[in-house]
Amino acid sequence: MKWPHAFLGLLLLAGCVSGKVEGDSLDEIAADYVQMTLEIGEREPGYVDAYYGPAEWRDAAKAAPRSLESLAAEAAALTARVNAIDPATLETMEQRRRTFLLAQLRAASTRLRMLRGERLSFAEEAEGLFGVSPDIQPLSTFDPVLARIDALVPGEGPLWQRVDAFQERFTIPADRLKPVFDAAIAECKRRTAAHVGLPAGETFTLEFVTGKSWSGYNYYQGGYNSLIQVNTDLPIRISRAVDLGCHEGYPGHHVLNALLEQRLTQQRGWIEFSVYPLYSPQSLIAEGSANYGIDLAFPGEERLRYETSVLYPLAGLPTDQADEYLALLEAMEALQGARFTIARDYLEGRTNRDRAVELTQKYQLVSKKRAEQSVDFIDEYRSYVINYGLGEDMVEAYVEAAGNTSEARWAVMERVISEPTLPSDLLR
Repeated sequence: MKWPHAFLGLLLLAGCVSGKVEGDSLDEIAADYVQMTLEIGEREPGYVDAYYGPAEWRDAAKAAPRSLESLAAEAAALTARVNAIDPATLETMEQRRRTFLLAQLRAASTRLRMLRGERLSFAEEAEGLFGVSPDIQPLSTFDPVLARIDALVPGEGPLWQRVDAFQERFTIPADRLKPVFDAAIAECKRRTAAHVGLPAGETFTLEFVTGKSWSGYNYYQGGYNSLIQVNTDLPIRISRAVDLGCHEGYPGHHVLNALLEQRLTQQRGWIEFSVYPLYSPQSLIAEGSANYGIDLAFPGEERLRYETSVLYPLAGLPTDQADEYLALLEAMEALQGARFTIARDYLEGRTNRDRAVELTQKYQLVSKKRAEQSVDFIDEYRSYVINYGLGEDMVEAYVEAAGNTSEARWAVMERVISEPTLPSDLLR
């Protein structure tokens, strides 16, 4: 990673200053914010999802991370320093930068409260970490959705069992996973590159892994490079190739991180974007745009045509029920909110693990093993689950308000994933 020499010198100098107010700048505050975030990451493994800033800052954080109490005090001090900068003195993008830093610092303060043992409600946690207040519906709200899906998959036995058995017909054979995923990701990239200017030399490495609570993950490496991992603990169905190709790659996490690095970290010198704390408003934007990016890249009937003409043959799967399979998946999207309810009740102690697994089977229409993996995810990531469904809904509404044309929607999507966008921006 190459940084402008003068700017790097400023950052290193700023990193030695703590609590400075007089003559403060967002550059100096951002440098301290990055170092604080790296130190929180030493106190909570997994907190830092990506970092590609100065290596000496990472080394310093590893060598001598401050205590949780000291880091909480630092977050408060940094917040005060940002608030001391009058937004009226800043141009529009710098005002958005200031607001972004405040939101990230609020999330850091919330996470530090949790790490120090404070128990927050599901709603308080979601608002503090991700900047949104999820609308939690009673599970009975989703019973009509189950009734509609029941008509799509008639037969005997529990609905989840019938749905799971039907979906198993579309499992990709293990020896065909790589060619199927290679083709899907390449198509996701082709469609994205037709609308979004990607950084020269951007690339990724694809790996298949086991022993995870998630189905796919993007580890952004910096330098416009990502490591994309796909979990093979459970059989992978054909729909997941396009889903994960878009979500983890194009126009999802890989593109978002590459554009932020190119346009904000490199071109503007905004060092705060060289670090990505997982428990922050960035994640709602990242997960929401990655999920919506699937429909943006493959609108209408285009997904079915592509999958049946390219991916199904590569996987060696028959296409006679492909349209029924896609219709089922689209119907199941209306059940996303049920996961929030299950997560809230489980995390707040109103539901034990066994019951959470049972409810996940019923309202997410999955096998016990898949339900257990889903609850494992809640155990590990807690209220993070809201970022997928709620984030997608918010990004979709914001982007599609731009108009009905593909060009208009892609233009707004590009701004969402390349600027200091917050969940609150999507409500305007």
